[in-house]
Amino acid sequence: MTRATLIGFSAIVMWALLALLTARSGTVPPFQLSALTFTIGTAVGVAMGAVVAPKRHDPIPPIVWLIGIGGLFGYHFFYFTALRNAPAVEASLIAYLWPLLIVVGSALLPGERLRWHHIAGSALGLAGAFLIVTKGGALSFDAQYAFGYTMAGVSAVTWAAYSLLSRRFPAVPTSVVTWFCAATALLSLVCHLLLEETIWPQTTGQWLAIVGLGLMPVGAAFYTWDHGVKHGNIQVLGAASYAAPLLSTLVLIAAGAATATTSVLLACLLITGGAVLAAKTMLFGTKTTAAKEADV
Repeated sequence: MTRATLIGFSAIVMWALLALLTARSGTVPPFQLSALTFTIGTAVGVAMGAVVAPKRHDPIPPIVWLIGIGGLFGYHFFYFTALRNAPAVEASLIAYLWPLLIVVGSALLPGERLRWHHIAGSALGLAGAFLIVTKGGALSFDAQYAFGYTMAGVSAVTWAAYSLLSRRFPAVPTSVVTWFCAATALLSLVCHLLLEETIWPQTTGQWLAIVGLGLMPVGAAFYTWDHGVKHGNIQVLGAASYAAPLLSTLVLIAAGAATATTSVLLACLLITGGAVLAAKTMLFGTKTTAAKEADV
């Protein structure tokens, strides 16, 4: 597997900490939490730039700013709106269509070819995510939550579009994500002031959870994901993204915040099998294939 793809996969590993750290951040409202964590995420980018000076590059096209800020802020705005207007289980499952959309949408990218095992692997991952999100139970879609379901669908399309469109600008350095995070923090603050009541963390543990969120799942993860989708195998990353809810559940189990069940084990098999199937060419391909998928 290529170095860039592995770097992108590290974002998925960091996103696995999202549920645990969010649960331990107290009752801070969503947009306030987004403003705080994206501010820390901005600091991560600034620190990275201080350690490794960004390379010289051409001026950033306006469309890239639209894609970046729209992707980071838009996804969170629509996802939070979905959770406010629909049951969390159904909204979360709809929102988790984005990995499948990335895999299917990659067929539209220059130089990419969608194969049967990419789609099959993503379908297995979606089945595994279904088991994780529903805890092995059934879904119950109700027409009264149609707006929330729609917002969840829009959030999935937004993140998939951000990931796919970012790949069309491989020359744009990952350091620009710093300013995407800064803009997202500012817009989240505006939404918080307009829509929410301010509630500050009450304990040191809650503050540490917020710092952890900003450093990893809402910080470094966006930088590694940007590098991965621009220079790695985007179909494999899309299919592998279904590992996020599974890894998140395993983290919760390890922390004593969830219980291991048969559905978790089955989801593990489905998601792992789907990821291996999607990466079939990379893992078991010919020398010619390996040469084409050299490290970036």
